[in-house]
Amino acid sequence: MDYTDFAKKSKELYEKAKKFLPAGVTYLIRHIEPYPFYVTKAKGSRIWDVDGNEYTDYWMAHGAAVLGHGYEPIIEAIKEQLEYGIHFGWCNEWEIRWAEAVCGWFDMDKVRPTNSGTEANMYAIRLARAYTGRRKVGKFAGGWHGGYDGLHKAVTYPYDKPASLGLTDCVQNDIVVLPYNDLEGVYDRVKNEELAAIIVEPVLGAGGAIPAERDFLKGLRELCDERGIVLIFDEVITGFRFYKGARYYYNVKPDIITAGKAVGGQYFPGAGALCGIEEIMELLDHTKRKNFWERAFHGGTYTGNALTMRAGYVLISELERRRNEVYPYLDSLGEEFMKKLEEVFNDYNVEALVTGISSMIGFHFTKAKKLNPEEISKYRNAELMAKCHRHMLNNKIVYLSQQSPHLFISIAHTREDVEDFTRAMEEFLKNIK
Repeated sequence: MDYTDFAKKSKELYEKAKKFLPAGVTYLIRHIEPYPFYVTKAKGSRIWDVDGNEYTDYWMAHGAAVLGHGYEPIIEAIKEQLEYGIHFGWCNEWEIRWAEAVCGWFDMDKVRPTNSGTEANMYAIRLARAYTGRRKVGKFAGGWHGGYDGLHKAVTYPYDKPASLGLTDCVQNDIVVLPYNDLEGVYDRVKNEELAAIIVEPVLGAGGAIPAERDFLKGLRELCDERGIVLIFDEVITGFRFYKGARYYYNVKPDIITAGKAVGGQYFPGAGALCGIEEIMELLDHTKRKNFWERAFHGGTYTGNALTMRAGYVLISELERRRNEVYPYLDSLGEEFMKKLEEVFNDYNVEALVTGISSMIGFHFTKAKKLNPEEISKYRNAELMAKCHRHMLNNKIVYLSQQSPHLFISIAHTREDVEDFTRAMEEFLKNIK
C-alpha cells in the first residue's frame, strides 16, 4: 500500500501549512516527499499520525529519546512540576540538582544551562576565544553544530558551497574546515593557523552516523595540548547514547562539552548545557570578574527553567539507576541491527556502507569504503536513497533524513523491530533488482 493512500489527512494539513509556513514545514529536515505526516502522539518506539497510522520511529525526537517516547518517570515528574510552575525567571532548586547531575555525568567542573544545543555551541566558541585570545575555529566537514553563523560552514556536500544565504565573509573566514577521521590532514590544515578551538562531534550526526576512530580523537587531544587550542566535544547527540557520554567511551577528555535535547529530559525545549573545566568556566563568573568587559557573557530568559531542569535531572538519575540494563541492551541491539543490514546488502550484492556505533546507525548507498563524510557523500546514490526512504514510509517505518539516514534506537525498540526493518530492506532490494 502506498503512503498517499493511507495518509490523506496529512496531505490536507500540508496544503494548509504551505499557506503560512515556508515550504509548509517548521524545519526543512521534516519535509519528506511527497508530503510530511503529522504526528498526534508518541509512546515507546511508536508514533501515530492524524490518520491513525502507527509508525516505527527511528528519529526518536532528533535522537534525544534514549528511553523511548513517553518514559513514565520523566512524565510523572513533569506533571508534578506543572502544578508548582514552569518558568519563574528566578533561581530554583532544580537547577542546582541538574547542574550537579550533569557535572557528574560528563566529569566536568562547572556547567551552565542553555536554551538549545546550538546555543551551547555558540557560547562554547565565545568562551574558547575569550580564554585563548584567538579568533579562528576549526570544525569538521560534515559536522553540524546548529544554525549559529560562527560554525555554519561545510555542513552539507559539496562543502565548498555556502551552507546558507546571509552568512558574511568575515564570519566564514574565521572557520577552518578540517577533514574528519584524518589526523594527518588536520595537522596539515592547522599548521599555519592560530586556532582558539577545535569542535568535533564524536559521532557525526547529520553526516550519517559516522563514528570517530579512537586514535583520531586522542590525536586531536594531543594536538590541542601542543598548540594551546581548546578542544570542544559537541555531545548534543552522543551525550546520553553512551554511559557518561562519548568522552567516557573514547577515554578522551575535552576542555568543553556541549549538550542539548536530552539534557533537558528528552522532551523539552530550553534544553542545552555548556560544561567545562574550571579554568575556562570561571570566565563566566561575575563575582570574580566585576567588570563586564573582563568576562564572557552567558544568559537566556528560559535557561534554568524548573520544568526542563527537573526533567533533565530525572533522566540522568534514571540512566544511572538503569545503566547496567540500558547500555548493554542498546549496544547489543545496535550491533545486531548493523550486522543484519550488512548481511542483506551483501546478499543482494548492493554497493552500500553501514555506519554507526551502539544506538546510532547509518546506511549509505555509496561506493565509499572509508568513514569519511566527503567520500560517502560524493559517491552516494541519491536516487536509490530516496526510493528506499519511500519504500520504508510505505511500510510505516520512518527515519531521517531521506538522503543521509541516521537512525536512533531506544530501549523501547525490540529485536522484532530490527527484523521488520531488515525484512523491509530485503524487500526493497529485491524490487530494485
